[in-house]
Amino acid sequence: MKFLPLLLLLLQPGRCVQVAPDERTQLRIHRDRLKRDVLTNQQQEAEEAARGDGIAIRSYRVESRITARFAQTTVRSSAVNSGSKHQILGFDVLVPKRAFISNFTMNVNGMIFVGAVKEKAVARNLFNQARAKGKAAGIIRTNSPDLDKFRAEVVVPAGSAVEFELHYQEMLQRKLRFYALALHLHPGRPVPSLQVDVYVYEPEGVSSVYHTNSFQWQHPDAFTVTTTQNKAHVVFKPNLQQQRTCDNCTENAVDGVLTVKYDVNRESSAGELQVSDGHFVHFFAPSNLPRLPKNIVFVIDVSGSMWGVKMKQTVEAMMTILDDLDDDDNFNVIDFNHVARCWSEELVSASSLQIDAAKTHIQNIQPKGGTNINEALMRAIQMLDKLSPVNPNAVSMIILVSDGDPTVGEIKLNTIQRNVKRAMREDYSLFSLGIGFDVDYAFLERIAVENRGTAQRIYGNQRAAEQLRTFYSQVSSPLLRRITVQFADDSVSDVTQNRFDKYFDGSELVVAGKVRPSAGNTLSSFTTASASHMDLTLEADASVTELDKELAKQAHSFTGFARQMWAYITIKQLLADRSMATTATKKKKITQRILTLAVEHQFVTPLTTLLVESSDGAERLLASSPKGHEQGCCPGPGGSTSPGKSQVQLVYQPPPWVQMTTPAPPSQAAKGPEEWALPGTVNLVDNDPHFIIHLPLSDEDVCFNIDSKPGHILSLVSDSGTGLVVNGQLIGAKRPDEGKLKTFFGIISVFYQPGTIAVIVSPDGIAVSDGRKQRRFPWGETAAVRLDGVRLVIVKDSRVSIAVGDDAEVIVLLHRAWKRSPVNVDFLGVYMDNKNRYSPAVHGLIGQFSREPEVTVSDIHDGADPLKKEATMEVKGNRLEVTRGWQKDYRADRKRGSDVYCWFVHNSGKGFIDGHYSDYIVPGLDSFLPPP
Repeated sequence: MKFLPLLLLLLQPGRCVQVAPDERTQLRIHRDRLKRDVLTNQQQEAEEAARGDGIAIRSYRVESRITARFAQTTVRSSAVNSGSKHQILGFDVLVPKRAFISNFTMNVNGMIFVGAVKEKAVARNLFNQARAKGKAAGIIRTNSPDLDKFRAEVVVPAGSAVEFELHYQEMLQRKLRFYALALHLHPGRPVPSLQVDVYVYEPEGVSSVYHTNSFQWQHPDAFTVTTTQNKAHVVFKPNLQQQRTCDNCTENAVDGVLTVKYDVNRESSAGELQVSDGHFVHFFAPSNLPRLPKNIVFVIDVSGSMWGVKMKQTVEAMMTILDDLDDDDNFNVIDFNHVARCWSEELVSASSLQIDAAKTHIQNIQPKGGTNINEALMRAIQMLDKLSPVNPNAVSMIILVSDGDPTVGEIKLNTIQRNVKRAMREDYSLFSLGIGFDVDYAFLERIAVENRGTAQRIYGNQRAAEQLRTFYSQVSSPLLRRITVQFADDSVSDVTQNRFDKYFDGSELVVAGKVRPSAGNTLSSFTTASASHMDLTLEADASVTELDKELAKQAHSFTGFARQMWAYITIKQLLADRSMATTATKKKKITQRILTLAVEHQFVTPLTTLLVESSDGAERLLASSPKGHEQGCCPGPGGSTSPGKSQVQLVYQPPPWVQMTTPAPPSQAAKGPEEWALPGTVNLVDNDPHFIIHLPLSDEDVCFNIDSKPGHILSLVSDSGTGLVVNGQLIGAKRPDEGKLKTFFGIISVFYQPGTIAVIVSPDGIAVSDGRKQRRFPWGETAAVRLDGVRLVIVKDSRVSIAVGDDAEVIVLLHRAWKRSPVNVDFLGVYMDNKNRYSPAVHGLIGQFSREPEVTVSDIHDGADPLKKEATMEVKGNRLEVTRGWQKDYRADRKRGSDVYCWFVHNSGKGFIDGHYSDYIVPGLDSFLPPP
């Protein structure tokens, strides 16, 4: 029986598919297994946990072969549809952003699919030919700061099996004296055969190796580490019981990151030169050198968008960073919003007295106003220019910390970029740290790379302070300046970047190239650099043939590492050059070079595509790669799509009364799951139910709970002027918890009167009606629908966006509870952008705040809880006692949520909302509030 058509192949950020158990369809496979093996009762129970919905995952294997810092990782999984009807089988792999996918293969019931990297134009033509014949699946897309999610889904008949295999390659970077390989393991459930093997082969020897993980349930005996002089082997092989979150649980504990860290022996300060397969790689990481003094200016964004947790964690990190300065360092602090303010008129020595004064200044910063990045950076450069006397051994740098785009002064990014480069004159380095998800990271990265620095995204969560400190640790100890790695002219060609502005302790500089036949039997490198009070010239040499002989003896080494590493480094550097090309001709030339290398070395890059074909060529899938950070970064509602992006493939047959959006609407329709862009500010209600109202004018978040009863319908937005109604019906938990029965939104209704359109969202699905006919969509589909001015975008098992014209958008998030939970139930969260436009007649628990009330908060003081401040709030003629606390926003992380710092109004919002909360109870899901 021929397998059913392929459904969808995605490369995107997000979570792995979780499939619920179906015991009836599992018994048949289990009986077959009993014929081959006799399992204990405990093993049988664990075996059941590996199956669900008639889908049994047989094995999940990950293998990484690291040779001289270059890793080739293979992820394999096999599954079977043991049900009585066709099923959707999925395969998910989280791939590091720095890695290049090199191949993907599938075996679907005996039909083999093999991938090949091609130029996008060539691959798209082949794909379009297949699509015209109905033989093509969806297009792979991506959009994530650090990880890409590779996802393949295929429909397979009952009794059929599928095997997936993904390959990707990456060069490991040395940071803080270690190389780290991070493997993101998400098998989805306990698996009968789960194993991870990490093989390390370093020609100069492995000095140390260890592993960490973020799994919920720790079983040290599931790990085995063996090492020899130049090899290491880390094995993670948990049995079914060890894969559970606890002894009596059925949830999968292997859901997180397994990190293998190691370092190598370094016998020579000249570095390590490796030659293999006609290519060379030179690693340079000297130590035991005196640290160079620093002239450093910290430029900190203190605009209004930094208010709350971002500023708190930035201040916390700066306290530690300032303590790390040495006596011979000079520093200053510039904080900026719409204007730039210097803590000191000039750089000062890092004495304890000056550091304490700088700490006090930073702790007293109150974020507000706009963002004038251009002025702040110009002031920092001028301050470094004025430094006298100049220490020729010192390293001068600027560290910029910002969370947003320029909004004041010079706001054109290209102009700011030119201004900074012209003023820096290659004398200083700029390091950019982008905090949060809404930052224009591509811009920060460009100005850093163009000015001999680097950029890093800092996520605005509870670990932001740690991320800031870690980044500073990587650049806090410069050891060398003006480093050049050279070779005899006739011995090498196609050399990657070989001149570096500085070298920091704990890192590594890498140069690669091709070896000419004229090099002879030995290749030599010459490295020159300036250290503290001295200049260095170091020489290293290596045999041209010896390493290849040794690699042939090593069963688990990656013999093609040097060739692939050279291509990897070259392509990365060309991509950076392309992004900063000043002319179309130069950009075209670089593009062609990237295409040639990527196809030759089979790397999926932003300019190439992985075309996956069946052995007979009848079925094709197209896999694209990220275009860069400018495409956006993060989960969240309210993103827009650019022209030319492909729309989401529908996985159902739409009814005749639904108008399909062609092209995709300017919403999330053209995006894969978890690819939406977060609106800057929203009003939301989630959980039990917690309301968070953002007040843009005062830049405050105010929270309150509604303690009502199951069955009650609450008016969220009631706008008789536009005919829009958003109501939510409460449901109760399964039973009281600590004497209280929690309530949640179980139904959200969006009713639009002009077109008599109703959208009813519940954990069971989404119903859309035009007053005559109704269509239901399950949560297990991804779809985009347009109906009489209402646009509906459903993202599978995640959320639904309902946009009414161009005026308002409502995003509803789905929260799934553990099915066996004795208390929790499935429920919904509601999120509305502050930019929604309503008529003057709007009201409701959320709608009333489209007219922002004047709010004054005073008398802030410590409360009964030392972590929660208390204050007096004056609003709507009322004086309220409020408490500073945290509530959750689940847009970016639906499992754990992100914290929102807000003033909490007690007694169901009394005094903050108009009237009493009971005034907002309406009789039906489509009911408007009665006029006041």
